[in-house]
Amino acid sequence: MVMSIHEQWPKAGDTTEKITINLGVVDLGQIDLLVQEGFYSNRTDFIRTAIRNQLATHAEVIRETVARKTFVLGLQHYSRRDLEAVQAAGQRLQIQVLGLASIATDVPPELALATIDSIVVLGALHASAAVKAALANRIR
Repeated sequence: MVMSIHEQWPKAGDTTEKITINLGVVDLGQIDLLVQEGFYSNRTDFIRTAIRNQLATHAEVIRETVARKTFVLGLQHYSRRDLEAVQAAGQRLQIQVLGLASIATDVPPELALATIDSIVVLGALHASAAVKAALANRIR
């Protein structure tokens, strides 16, 4: 069965999630010094660069794990039509995404329950509050 699921890398600025971290004052001071000296435009620039460097260092492990655990890497979107096609085919989904999984806002909770067995997302899940509530015990 062919579905219109889109796998892609989100463009810069398309999708971001806010995180909060606690840093020691010495680490924060060193970051501020590098910003002040012009190495980075601001604290966020430094932190994003540090994270990207660490992800690049571990890229092979990430690739191997994604392949082994059959994760979709990037963005995976499910429209109402996608889920209706799954339901019509008598199938159910096990969604596994490293990145962003999104379920269209017009998907009713009943359709999501009828078609989605489990959701594992390492990153972010975008869905209506009603769909998230209906699938709460299936989201890991």
